[in-house]
Amino acid sequence: ILNGGHASLCYPAALLDVEYVHSAMEHPVIGPFLDKLERTELIPTVPAVPDGTNLNEYWDIIATRFANPTIDDTIGRNTYDGASRQPKFIVPPASDALQAGGKIDGLALVSALWCRYCQGTTESGKPVPSTDPQWDRLQALALQAKKGGDPTVWLTELNDVYGDLVGSSKVFAAAFTKAFDKIEADGVEAAMQEYIDAAE
Repeated sequence: ILNGGHASLCYPAALLDVEYVHSAMEHPVIGPFLDKLERTELIPTVPAVPDGTNLNEYWDIIATRFANPTIDDTIGRNTYDGASRQPKFIVPPASDALQAGGKIDGLALVSALWCRYCQGTTESGKPVPSTDPQWDRLQALALQAKKGGDPTVWLTELNDVYGDLVGSSKVFAAAFTKAFDKIEADGVEAAMQEYIDAAE
């Protein structure tokens, strides 16, 4: 819930030139996007806690922490080493949801946002820092996804990130392609807003 939250909000925030986690939580689209993602896709894949903790209430606590400006957690810290963080915090819930027939549109959008980030510029045209040890490979694949006519090359060529189940899933590929195309056509905010507005 915590690490998945960081891994989900950092790329749209970076693409929109937002510098801090608390500022991302205050953003009129990023904050609601993350809240829906947590409640409908991340939390449902978390096993029940033995002490009976209500996970939605736990997310409320985490969200308050994210929104605390005194922590000063930077977006740059959270975008670092996505090729290691995504398979730890985003791909497992996607895999669990696919196996259970659950929701994956928001997680696919997170992957599309990461791909867009790895193209190397924010929406305003600023260069993004090459903060991943695999940056050259990631950027080449992200640009291939943009220019090659098949965005799913991002999923199939990053088998070490997505694995066989998510990387070869037609359901995930379709959701990823839809999100990717929306980002390319209408921008990051529009893609998140479409997700927020979609019926649950």
